[in-house]
Amino acid sequence: MLARVTGFENRRDAPVALLGHSGASRSTVPTRAGSLALEIVAGLNDWKINTMTMPPKIASVASTKYDEHPDSSSRELFVEAAIDAFAETDLGPSDLDAVYVGNFMGDLIEDQGHMGALLADHVGAREAASIRIESACASGGATFRQAVHAVESGAADAVLAGGVEQMSIANIEHVTDALANAADDVYENEQGLTFPGIYALMARRYMHEFGARKEDLAAVSVKNHNNAVENPLAQFQKKLTVDDVLTSKPIATPLVLYDACPVSDGASVVIVVSEAFAAEHSLDTSARVLGTGQSSDAVALQDRATITRTPAAERAAEEAYDEADTAPEDIDVVEVHDCFTIAEILALEALGFYDRGEGTRGAVDGETALDGKLPVNTSGGLLGKGHPVGVTGIGQIVELTKQIDGRHPNQVEGVNAALAHNVGGSGASTTVTILGGE
Repeated sequence: MLARVTGFENRRDAPVALLGHSGASRSTVPTRAGSLALEIVAGLNDWKINTMTMPPKIASVASTKYDEHPDSSSRELFVEAAIDAFAETDLGPSDLDAVYVGNFMGDLIEDQGHMGALLADHVGAREAASIRIESACASGGATFRQAVHAVESGAADAVLAGGVEQMSIANIEHVTDALANAADDVYENEQGLTFPGIYALMARRYMHEFGARKEDLAAVSVKNHNNAVENPLAQFQKKLTVDDVLTSKPIATPLVLYDACPVSDGASVVIVVSEAFAAEHSLDTSARVLGTGQSSDAVALQDRATITRTPAAERAAEEAYDEADTAPEDIDVVEVHDCFTIAEILALEALGFYDRGEGTRGAVDGETALDGKLPVNTSGGLLGKGHPVGVTGIGQIVELTKQIDGRHPNQVEGVNAALAHNVGGSGASTTVTILGGE
């Protein structure tokens, strides 16, 4: 049965606004060159105010449970999350200027492309601008960033940024082959490398350079799986010990089963709005977007100067910190892309929380635990919550918005600034987002 949101038939029929910004003062059809010039100036002034002093706000967030959903299609999962997001606020599909969809594997697993228009239609926003954004496992983070830019620029006042992925309907060989599209086909896939092997190479080199142990990697898995126990949206809700991790099935030396995230299905949705739109609609919002960053790197490991650093994450973090006028020491809670345990360690170093070679201290010494000085992956992360690949970056924003709102199942006290880190491939694509409270 196909899902579709109904009951929101009334759509805005106002003329398209000059400069694409519905908040600017204007007459619909300028009659003189002078009035056109004034209109352009008014629009530019609105844009400057919006970008310089009014960070975009998050009107609502929602997510399905991350799990195997073999009886649900991508469109059904996406609609489920969208309905919950609309229910959290007074907005409906007709209020949306755009629908942006993060998705990596739709055409590879479900034989379904053109997901932007398809899902905009199914959430009841058929006439909204729509697009599917793909950046491997960073598709969600890239989608959210584009939604933020649309609102910041004045091109839109309300954007639904969502992610969806249906992976479990395919067998593991098919999923592995599809995921491999995020690697370099010539220099990695054709040589027999899969992502467990790629991250195993990174882990082995890190252990060689810095003396890290398998137990240090296992501590990350234990922390994140234990965090997932209290998260109703998490795929795994079972506590682990270091011994449980170390004795799990080997997958690519030195990595074992519990060093890796699972195959997951799910959808997450965030509605991003302008300050003016929030005020006009009397929206009860607390989270706002302080800064975003994005950068790229070589796809193949062989083309990087080192495989124990993730420079794209470093650059994306620097951009986000600069835009937010903040620093690592100002961050209260973090969601990082822990597709493998080594990935969390490298992320913490790239984001400026630890020096190179010191990232293992976070989990081993309890510094990144729920009661530590910097709680990391309070959701359970990809290891515990799950990893529907094109969704993860949006799901991180959902989790951090709840932390800022004070309603997270693993609530951290006094959250004023939160950071999300989303990665595509083995680090070739990275987004970093910083959220703040009112």
